[in-house]
Amino acid sequence: NTAKDSDSPKFNNYENYKGGTNSLDNFKGKYVYIDVWATWCGPCKQQIPFLQSLEEKYHGKNIEFVSISIDQPNLKEVWKKMIAEKQMGGVQLFAGRDNSFANSYQISGIPRFILIDPNGKIVDANAPRPSDPNLTSILTELGL
Repeated sequence: NTAKDSDSPKFNNYENYKGGTNSLDNFKGKYVYIDVWATWCGPCKQQIPFLQSLEEKYHGKNIEFVSISIDQPNLKEVWKKMIAEKQMGGVQLFAGRDNSFANSYQISGIPRFILIDPNGKIVDANAPRPSDPNLTSILTELGL
């Protein structure tokens, strides 16, 4: 169930580009704006500069920008290279073989953006893209 105000499905122990792993629970207490993407996805790549601008605008606010790559495991090096080349910020995670989070949200197309509140509840299971001005309006309404 991915209805507004329901508990978000979780991801656990996704590899973090900066080292270690992260689970959704690591971000409790903050809003979490999740980008589900892949290195081969053109529309995903188009959103990167907009996401970078958002991260800059909301730096120091109570929100984490988390990007989850659903690339196949054999593309992990391509993922790492793209993050470095495009100087992607936020929390960069690699799902690897674990498709449970994407499957829980019934993601059939990417990029897909999800907004979760500080208590782990879904604000929007299909949130506006970073390029959509409505996203800024939503974040403002949330007090960010």
